[in-house]
Amino acid sequence: MGDYAVVLAVVLAGVLLVVAGYGARRLLAPSDPTTAKQTTYESGVDPIGEGWMQGSVRYLVFAFLYVVFAVDAVYLFPWALVLRTELGPASLVEMAIFIGVLVIGLGHAWRRGLLRWW
Repeated sequence: MGDYAVVLAVVLAGVLLVVAGYGARRLLAPSDPTTAKQTTYESGVDPIGEGWMQGSVRYLVFAFLYVVFAVDAVYLFPWALVLRTELGPASLVEMAIFIGVLVIGLGHAWRRGLLRWW
């Protein structure tokens, strides 16, 4: 039963710390609610009208392209660090194929005009 008592003591200490933190915030934090402070903030745009707005799909395409090239960097930099010491010529060929596929994807996005901001 001693092990359970230790677990119970740690859980109680955690709960007491959370309650103490909330209590300290309640006592020390200034509170001045106004109508302007309680309105919804939407990326610098005043929330006027309905909540539904049609967004541009181009932002999603930019996000996907960013993720693709960020993942490329995540794989490429560690591979480049260990290329000379542990990896052989087969790894160089595999990485060339990987970069080739990414270049084909980039060429496709460029040809479709997805890389223009306007």
